[in-house]
Amino acid sequence: MASFKPTKVQFLPKLGEKVTEETLYWKNYKSPVQIKEFGAITKIDFSPLPPHNYAVTASTRIHIYGPHSQEPIRSFTRFRDTAYGGRFRGDGKLLVAGSEEGLIRLFDISGRVALRQFKGHSKAVHMTSFLSDGFRVVSGSDDLSCRVWDVPSAVELSSLTQHTDYIRALAPSKLNPDLFVTGSYDHTVKVFDMRSGSSVMTMQHGHPVECVLLYPSEVLLVSTGGRYVKVWDLLKGGQELVSLKNHHKTVTCACVSSVGNKLLTGSLDRHVKVYNSSYKVAHNFDCDASILSMAIAPDDEALAVGMTNGVLSVRHRRHQKDKETLTSRRRRGPSYQVFVKGKNFAPRQDDFLVSKPVKQYLRKYDKQLKSFEVSKALDTALQTWTRTSKPDVTVAVIIELNRRGTLKNALAGRNEEILLFKGFLHVKCVCVCVDLYQQVFHESPVVERLLQRLMEVLGREAELQQELLQVLGILDTLFTSLTPRKEVAALAAPPVAFVMLIDGVMKAKKIII
Repeated sequence: MASFKPTKVQFLPKLGEKVTEETLYWKNYKSPVQIKEFGAITKIDFSPLPPHNYAVTASTRIHIYGPHSQEPIRSFTRFRDTAYGGRFRGDGKLLVAGSEEGLIRLFDISGRVALRQFKGHSKAVHMTSFLSDGFRVVSGSDDLSCRVWDVPSAVELSSLTQHTDYIRALAPSKLNPDLFVTGSYDHTVKVFDMRSGSSVMTMQHGHPVECVLLYPSEVLLVSTGGRYVKVWDLLKGGQELVSLKNHHKTVTCACVSSVGNKLLTGSLDRHVKVYNSSYKVAHNFDCDASILSMAIAPDDEALAVGMTNGVLSVRHRRHQKDKETLTSRRRRGPSYQVFVKGKNFAPRQDDFLVSKPVKQYLRKYDKQLKSFEVSKALDTALQTWTRTSKPDVTVAVIIELNRRGTLKNALAGRNEEILLFKGFLHVKCVCVCVDLYQQVFHESPVVERLLQRLMEVLGREAELQQELLQVLGILDTLFTSLTPRKEVAALAAPPVAFVMLIDGVMKAKKIII
């Protein structure tokens, strides 16, 4: 008795993405490690010094994590309300953070109690940072003011009120201690100079600004807001170089990698996009929830993403040692036969070989076909997940049913609902459905309307085929003029499947008329 042959599924080749060195570099991150925080993570900042611990600001706490730790090694909980914008100083020894109550607190990394408290803002302070000299702190608040504070004396040095809406983005210059950039919900990005006490440059972003970022050379400035990521040239007076619109929702954060200065952006659409030097998307990371904050380690060894559901997702780079360890784990030892007879054993001519039967595992639709349950096999192939994710399987089952001559039996006895959603998926299905149900099509106005729509689609497809044939004729003429000795290829005939589909629809049209 012949064994059952599984349905042969013909998988079509897929066009893969262009693999470059950048793509391989960003694919070299491990699966994310997820850490649950107490609330939405609004800020992540890496320490500039090894081992590059990072501060996570969420709810009323700031946690300090080690590069590979899943438990905080230090916690700052002296906040009465929500904490915002925890950032390290350049030497990694001090940390500054704002709060919903309008206070700015300065912490020593080795301690727990705040060393300084800066009072002056009347509303929530969402952005804080050290200036590059390390002795001054700049803050941006919802009271529309941007203030500079002296760290040793806790005295306010300056107050700038040139924004007309909440200030939610801040980036100090690392090359000049008197310069810093702010972004506001008034759609503007401003560059302030403490020596003049006012803004020296203003750029119109066009949307509420969520994040501003300076490249290491500080020639280029990045601003994010709405669905747009814009790059500005500061040497040309704030001229817009490029405007990117690759996200589907608001872009909330951005950072720059240390290797190659690649731009990374995070959005509420749950994607982190990596751009190459020509600002094309080189790689994409998917997350489980909307992204509020993101930071990458100074040595690119870790990428931390904070989400609205309070989950911190950390990806670490995979090294060659990890790959070798993984390979050694997967390597299986030699079988018993190798131990007994050796690795290079070959049977002799007079040996009697006993082959072990290989167990055959069948898919669900193959089991149903083996049991001659053709209707159930068709239902399995036409399930929503199979039809959308693996259409090749659906087509293969329909072809197999047609080869067996049981497609008509599988489609018989169907109600209107099943035919509407599952019947018109394949050329042969359309023809068989028309033959089976031509007597009752007029009883369902919904089916008639769908047939009319199908004829309109086929009419447009026929027009497109005609235009393509005309283009093919023009190309043949051009090729003939370029290569006169080469024979002209004959025009391609329409596909057989398309002709069969036209015949089936014409039958349905006669029935409707």
